[in-house]
Amino acid sequence: MGYRKMKYTKPPLSIAQQVELLKSRGMQIPDPAQAEHYLYHLNYYRLSGYMLPFQIGVEHQFQEGTTFGQILNLYLFDRKLRLLLMDAIERIEVSVRTQWAYHLAHQYGSHAHLNPGLFQNQRKYEHSIQKLEKEYRRSHETFIKHYRQTYTKPEMPPLWVVCEIMSLGHLSSFYQNIKQPQDRERIAKEYGLDEKVLTSFLHHLSHVRNLCAHHSRIWNRCFTITLRLPKKKPANLQAFINRQAPRNVYNTLLMMRYMMAITCPGSKWESRLIELLKEHNEVEPSKMGFPNNWEKMSIWNDGHWHPGNN
Repeated sequence: MGYRKMKYTKPPLSIAQQVELLKSRGMQIPDPAQAEHYLYHLNYYRLSGYMLPFQIGVEHQFQEGTTFGQILNLYLFDRKLRLLLMDAIERIEVSVRTQWAYHLAHQYGSHAHLNPGLFQNQRKYEHSIQKLEKEYRRSHETFIKHYRQTYTKPEMPPLWVVCEIMSLGHLSSFYQNIKQPQDRERIAKEYGLDEKVLTSFLHHLSHVRNLCAHHSRIWNRCFTITLRLPKKKPANLQAFINRQAPRNVYNTLLMMRYMMAITCPGSKWESRLIELLKEHNEVEPSKMGFPNNWEKMSIWNDGHWHPGNN
């Protein structure tokens, strides 16, 4: 039995009215002008997602002592977290693109992506190749213009060129659709992962990237597209995984730290994450799935940690 729908009748509120609404619900706002400034530029509805943990009951009343500054700090933390995620995603994406192109080209030739027989789901392949052709036609990259001006056939550039105009979601789809598991395994082996884990991670990472690109909330979020957690390999990653929080961002961050140690050793990406948590010490790591003893784990506090370390 479905819910009975009703007509939406809530009127739009002025910025001043929004401040008064928050006050009426128990929020402390010592500087109304500052609150009005942020509400004017950030949107009440966007900030409301950061208010939820501080509210009680169906009337959205705030817990005693809740301040506007607490909500704003959570928002600022989340914004910085998204930027940190995007930095790691870029580096991981470029690396996997490179391995995808390198291994397929050396196994099947420079234009393996134009061979439908190498892919298992033909409908999915047709969709992927059409999308790639569209990106190729509309690209203004210098290396794409050079190919158009220099070569007549094949019309599409080689793997190591087209991989540079693929989105992460596009790469994930192409990788997952490779017919032979051993081909996916060759690529995954570069990262010490099972091919099923890498397939899942790329799909999940594409989802996370889209959330970040659209400025969606990451803190305290339960992901709808989760990643497949490694069970056996790499062996020295198992102790750091939090299998009790499969939908929170901690395991995503953990996998990124692992991948960054391989692709960008010495980047100190994990140090920037820790500094961010220290800067916003009011943020509870447990809300993001961090286990209780995470600060003591070598993967987070040893800048020289590497998957090859014992």
